[in-house]
Amino acid sequence: MAFGRSFEKALGTYFLREDPSAALFKEWGAYRDAPFEYKKGDSWDRLVHQGVHLLERFAQDDRVQISCPKKDLQVKLVRSLGANNEFVSYIDALGELDGTPCVIDWKTTASRYPEEPEGLLALDLQLICYSWISGISEVAVVVFVRKNQPEIQYLRATISDEQRREYGRLVETTVSQIEAGQFVSHSGIRFPQNGCVSCSHLGLCLNNQPLIDANLIRRAGAADLDWLNELDD
Repeated sequence: MAFGRSFEKALGTYFLREDPSAALFKEWGAYRDAPFEYKKGDSWDRLVHQGVHLLERFAQDDRVQISCPKKDLQVKLVRSLGANNEFVSYIDALGELDGTPCVIDWKTTASRYPEEPEGLLALDLQLICYSWISGISEVAVVVFVRKNQPEIQYLRATISDEQRREYGRLVETTVSQIEAGQFVSHSGIRFPQNGCVSCSHLGLCLNNQPLIDANLIRRAGAADLDWLNELDD
């Protein structure tokens, strides 16, 4: 998380037409002697070199544009929830990916985000939240993958009006539960590790008939096991 914050600040300097590599050394340098427990093979030096390579690759790709970086980076959005409550969200960036205006979220990770099946990203609750509070249907995640060879994923999704309405209802319900002292957990997809990728019901969420047929349709011979349903506990 500390490296991610440092990298994000370096990205901000890139859009301000300053030196992002120098900014990364400065920000991450504050943690050089911090007692972190690094994963096997990682170190302070390794992370900073990976970060510099990713920044260089990002500049070469030149796929993301932020026209007003002082205003459109780390954007605070607030929505009133009645007389006494507010929903506060901080969005990494409002800009364009490949010429398409969208909400942009930066991620730094050691592993790639899954890209299949199609439509998976649109189930991410954080992106749905950003779309709901901003009113912008197009969302994107720019994933900076820390590997020996730098890799950047540019992932896009479209959040529907129905998803935003459903999220608004979820917010209202959650606020009511909090006010009543009830703290109920909610399931949802989170990248890069998430249970949705292996969930047999994912086809239903994506309206993907082939996935539904592959995972939820009984095969020949399944009726022979119906006796299991008759067993008592």
